[in-house]
Amino acid sequence: MQYFNSNTVLYLNGDLVKASEAGTDLYSQSLHYGYAVFEGIRAYSTHNGVRVFKARAHYERLKRSCELVHIPFPWDINDLIRQTYKVLELNNLKDAYIRPLVYCGPNMSLSSPTEVNIMIGAWEWAAYLGNKQLKVGISSYQRPNPKSMPMEAKVSAHYVNSILATTEAKSKGFDEAILLDMNNHVAEAPGANIFVEKNGKLYTPPAGHILPGITRATVIQLCRRLDIECIERVLTVEDLKNADSAFFCGTAVEIAGIKSVDETVFPLKWQDSIGATLQRTYKCLVLEKQNYEVII
Repeated sequence: MQYFNSNTVLYLNGDLVKASEAGTDLYSQSLHYGYAVFEGIRAYSTHNGVRVFKARAHYERLKRSCELVHIPFPWDINDLIRQTYKVLELNNLKDAYIRPLVYCGPNMSLSSPTEVNIMIGAWEWAAYLGNKQLKVGISSYQRPNPKSMPMEAKVSAHYVNSILATTEAKSKGFDEAILLDMNNHVAEAPGANIFVEKNGKLYTPPAGHILPGITRATVIQLCRRLDIECIERVLTVEDLKNADSAFFCGTAVEIAGIKSVDETVFPLKWQDSIGATLQRTYKCLVLEKQNYEVII
């Protein structure tokens, strides 16, 4: 996939520059050690114009991620939101994926940085896992021990774990993986949270061993609005495989239904599931539809 061309503009350290002319230091801690934090944000074309969904929540999490791993964050969030809209406008993007990245300057020591940089890029990107129901497999890789790195921080190095899990899953013929935590409880997908449905209720793993996603929080809010009981609790693999249905959610993924886990096919048809209702509701929310139950 081509993420930019000769005309693409991105935001870099206070300036709007051509992506083809931007560069980075080859001695950066981020390049050598993965010491960086990032966000994934989506913009949607709505009847109110181009709107960045939950921009403030994402930039506040970017700042919090920096604080958790001791990377300075000298930027004003309001200005970063303004610059995000400028990037979209200059690139004539309406439905787009936005990637802010905070990365470090040259430093070969294992100490916190004094020099930091920020970039904001954007490109057209459909739902990350597509629109079909997914065949997923339980990964042999686990989510790291939360004492090894703050799990609520969206740290670049953390995603090597995700790449390994997804690569393994695809090599086995699955669309995506599900990772367990260090206690062999269900954690999340490589780039998304998971919800399971059983007997008309939703369940999702609690914070602690997962990235508590912004889309996950939105789904929980929508459940309250729709009077759907949603319970955060530890889930075993047996709980997952005995579920009626399940789905992933995340900014890049949006809401994606799961057809099967390993050899187990969920018995409930997707169109009859709570996940399908939330998928429609979420789409109406991000498009700023007044009637959240309109089927897109």
